[in-house]
Amino acid sequence: MQTIKRQANIIVYDVGSTYTKAVAFALDQDHLDFLGRAQSPTTLNDIMEGVDKATAKLKTQEIEISDDVKYYSTCSAAGGLRMVAMGFMPRVTAKAAKEVAMSAGARVLEVISHEDSPTYRLEILREIKPDIILLAGGTDGGEIESAVENARLIVEAELSCMVVIACNKEAQPQVIEILNTHDVNFVVCPNIMPTIHRLNVTSAREAIHHEFIKQLTNAKGLENLVNLVEDKEIRPTPGAVLLAGELWANGTRNQEGFGDVLMIDVGGATTDIHSVLPGVADLRDEEIGLIINNEKQASYRTVEGNLGMRVSATGIVDAVGAESLEQIVNTLDPDNEIEFENLEMIEEYARERKKNTELIAEANWEDKLDQALAIAAIHVSLKRHAGYIVQEYNPDTGVLPGFPVGRDLRKVKLVLGIGGMFANHAEEFNQITLGRAFSDPGPSLFPTEPKFLFDKHYLVFALGTLGLYYPDAVFNFMRSEQFTGQVIERPKPVIYEPPKLDLEALHDDEEHKEWFRQQREAAKKRKLKE
Repeated sequence: MQTIKRQANIIVYDVGSTYTKAVAFALDQDHLDFLGRAQSPTTLNDIMEGVDKATAKLKTQEIEISDDVKYYSTCSAAGGLRMVAMGFMPRVTAKAAKEVAMSAGARVLEVISHEDSPTYRLEILREIKPDIILLAGGTDGGEIESAVENARLIVEAELSCMVVIACNKEAQPQVIEILNTHDVNFVVCPNIMPTIHRLNVTSAREAIHHEFIKQLTNAKGLENLVNLVEDKEIRPTPGAVLLAGELWANGTRNQEGFGDVLMIDVGGATTDIHSVLPGVADLRDEEIGLIINNEKQASYRTVEGNLGMRVSATGIVDAVGAESLEQIVNTLDPDNEIEFENLEMIEEYARERKKNTELIAEANWEDKLDQALAIAAIHVSLKRHAGYIVQEYNPDTGVLPGFPVGRDLRKVKLVLGIGGMFANHAEEFNQITLGRAFSDPGPSLFPTEPKFLFDKHYLVFALGTLGLYYPDAVFNFMRSEQFTGQVIERPKPVIYEPPKLDLEALHDDEEHKEWFRQQREAAKKRKLKE
């Protein structure tokens, strides 16, 4: 009996540091079918060799590549451009730099401002030797001198890098003259913060992405991959993942999105948290406030570079302690079958994980310890991504106890687990892992009623890329059973509200309630007198 081969007219690659993945789809108008996925070790001496081997493995799955096939690709093999951000105010510059770098293929290694001495700034530039410098500083019509001074320091550092000029537009002519006179490579973009209420990062992000592609094409064979793909673009993998989250949350022109979405990606080196809160984009300027913070951005991503299941396993032990990991294992072992002779066993296992990245858990205690490491990594990463309820009065900021600060995830309904760890484990294992990781939030603003879903075949990077060209087909696929194993219904819409004082969350005893009641009454009396 002759086997009928399935026709693939879409292939998406992801060139990673370790493996090159290939995913095959069949696209028919607004309907997308997943056909198969294969991977082969990345060949850094010639990228196309690994690409070709992954493609060949797809064909062994009874998949036939059609004559009109279209190829697309993402890449994380370069690890991202090394970026330093220079600006006027450290907090504002740091926020803007993270927004610019978030999906452009750059890693922010240092943020320096006018509060740092010129000598220190020069030392940082020479020590890091960045691939790219984001030169920010000043709103349009505002402070000029810091950007000009930083341009002179860049010249003095004698670096071989690209400078993205995205500062106060009135400072830009002087900055351009300084860099141009000394043959420093630069590109000019609109100010990334033209007013204190608004970030304008699109142009700067595109400039960094262009530089990312230029760096990648220096790798042998990658230029051939650029020529192969339909759009002549190779996107950074994390950027593609965030694009998928934005499509899922916002929907398309023809279909309403799912609303607030949280994505958890536990990798070998990092744990990434992506959140997309569409309602935040509708905030008025007076609700945004004077300084733009991460809780006021619709899309946000954090990367914990010391928390991972392989090369960063020891970072998890350092973050939570071997004793805490032992306690987590105990909760996963109700029959008390696992007993560690000493905590050194846990520390040694993490060291072995770091040294031997191909290690596969065999014994029951190893499997449970792996799960405990994942739970700890996710829990710590969530706490660093999410906001929290203020516990004590801060006289410097004036923020009262009970007030939510930071990114509020409490109304997020859909949580998607992505990456190899979730793709390679059963649903029960994954549900327990996220359930434990989301428990005991303390004052952190975790989702209160999350529904956990999982990318069964690690397709999200491909869906983010394809969503740019076939949004309705990809959105339909993300709703279908092919993606997460179940048909997803749209949650009830959530109306986003600016943070409000949440006294009940902190003070649920009668004594505190009475004290706050008295304070409110006193405030009313003062207002009447005025």
